[in-house]
Amino acid sequence: MLRIAMLFLAILTIAVKVSNAEAAYCSQRFDIDSARNRWAAARQASADPVHYDETCRSYGTQFFEAVTARQAASNCEDGDKRQRTVEILDSEIDAFNNLIAAQCSGS
Repeated sequence: MLRIAMLFLAILTIAVKVSNAEAAYCSQRFDIDSARNRWAAARQASADPVHYDETCRSYGTQFFEAVTARQAASNCEDGDKRQRTVEILDSEIDAFNNLIAAQCSGS
């Protein structure tokens, strides 16, 4: 009986920690409008052969930011706002994915 109580206490402690981590994750604010402006500027920048690696790293960073923002939106937002935000972020992710495939393949 003592083992069952200890197991229950351990599981409860882990659940509280996970809940606190999720609350902190969802409390972070993400400004999608300013991010979209940054992403548009990054996509407009030409892939200068002199700065090829730097440009491709930048595309990868922007792609990762968009994916992270999409995950947060899908987990933390509700209703119509979530659907709209996820659709916007999906289009941004697709744009960076296509850009990386076209300009950075083989790097």
